[in-house]
Amino acid sequence: MNNLKSIYQMKYLKYLLIIPVLFSIACDLEEDPPFLDDTLYQDVQSAEAARDGIYQALTGYNTQERRLFIENLYSGIMFTGKGGNRVTTRDMSTLCSLKPGLHMDADFMWQGLYQAIARANGAIANVQIVSSPQTQDEKAFNDVAGHAYFVRAWAYFRLARLWGDVPLWLELPSQGNTNKALSPEVDVYNQIIADLQAASSLLNGNAGVGYPKQYAANMLLSKVYMAIATNSVLQSAGSSMDYWNMAYNEGVKAYGQYSLVSDYGSLFTVQGENSSESIFELQISQDAANSQMGRNFTPWKYKAGMHFGWFRVTAFHHDVHLKTYGAGQSWNVNNLGDYPDKRYAATYLYDYFRYDRPAARVRTYPSATWRSSFGNSHPYLFKWTEKDRTHSNQYNSQNIVDMRYAELLLMLAEISNEIGNGQEMTYLKPVLDRAGVPVRSEFTSGQASFRDAIMQEYKFELIGEGQDSFHNRRRGLQYFLDHTILPHNNSIGTKVAVGAKKYAANREVIFSTDPNQIMKLQIPLSEINTNELIN
Repeated sequence: MNNLKSIYQMKYLKYLLIIPVLFSIACDLEEDPPFLDDTLYQDVQSAEAARDGIYQALTGYNTQERRLFIENLYSGIMFTGKGGNRVTTRDMSTLCSLKPGLHMDADFMWQGLYQAIARANGAIANVQIVSSPQTQDEKAFNDVAGHAYFVRAWAYFRLARLWGDVPLWLELPSQGNTNKALSPEVDVYNQIIADLQAASSLLNGNAGVGYPKQYAANMLLSKVYMAIATNSVLQSAGSSMDYWNMAYNEGVKAYGQYSLVSDYGSLFTVQGENSSESIFELQISQDAANSQMGRNFTPWKYKAGMHFGWFRVTAFHHDVHLKTYGAGQSWNVNNLGDYPDKRYAATYLYDYFRYDRPAARVRTYPSATWRSSFGNSHPYLFKWTEKDRTHSNQYNSQNIVDMRYAELLLMLAEISNEIGNGQEMTYLKPVLDRAGVPVRSEFTSGQASFRDAIMQEYKFELIGEGQDSFHNRRRGLQYFLDHTILPHNNSIGTKVAVGAKKYAANREVIFSTDPNQIMKLQIPLSEINTNELIN
């Protein structure tokens, strides 16, 4: 698979040598960007290079890592020590308190997503689509167009669910057309739907391994319909039940096209990338120097080379997970290796020996009984930790999993519960079986109980993968307050007990309860200052 990524990234690099970057924000648009010349799309090789240039925009630091920073930290179940051990440092602290304000990483994420949209717009405007492709070249051109529609929808879905109303760029920039007013969120969602429908019809697998197929468009469209089903403001073409049914119809198209891997932890390794469970993952290459995830998420001194360990799971969320599948037992650092949920060890890191000093032990919660600082008060997220402890490069090669089959199964279980088709356990049980946990009573105690339990299961299965802020918010403000924010806030100041060990009071930030702060991010200041149509 490393060879695949090398080829993939070399295509990116070759393409980027030929073409300049389009735009990042509205005022920075080039008047006739050279790489948008339609001659680039007149042969398959150039068109496929353009496709890879589109995906390259998703693997850049802004759209990959800064995006995950935002999506994870704006979730209410993770926060950061970026800037030091005190969470009160730098602008990250506001985001971690769900008081985002004008945030640097959000600003750069915005720019990166619009860069990807611009490249997708170039392909959409110039690729010749054939309704019934007969030749390999025609199939290739259709597939390229499908990827462009998919990426544009993917990017706008990120923008809409974090910001709401955003500029809707569907055309290429031109003289006198370098600014765009905000479009209503419902219009953005309608465009996302149209793009994903186009992607589903055009994607044909021509690109091969490492690229999303039409089923990725189906899954993403299902997720879009789920978001609309729980937001009456967005329901422009039917009732909530209509959207739940549409979500099911799209999601089930991808059902059975993938399979769960047996080892949950392998999903977050170089060796396990592009697996049978992968629906869409970003192809990362150390040689291309397009990811620093390993240093950003790897705990201090866990490996050779750079290691920042900026991001942590809240102790509160850890404790909820521990209690939920703890089988009524007392768990502490001495027996956590036997904890029933097989996802646990692949998710949390709290006790290790330093790479540079093998006799020096580093302990954080729940291994550390003291909680004197942020640094020892919360477990690390192990998913994105660099697994090769000898790795000394600041860049790494672990792919970033964005869409996988387990999430699709959880989605179909949730949808089935809403539409009452009786198939909830058909979809849910394989995920629980892989984790080695039983079907808890909450899943068999009625629709409301199942709904709450499945929303919690998303957190256990997907934490840190960029889906938490979406799933935690899409059922609305009150649900977010009642099931994430208020339980967390109410735990602060209490003593924590894990097994026989007693811990000092939680060192957690207080999450805001102001809907103007916790439901949507502010439009970046750079966009406001450079786009005269936004005030």
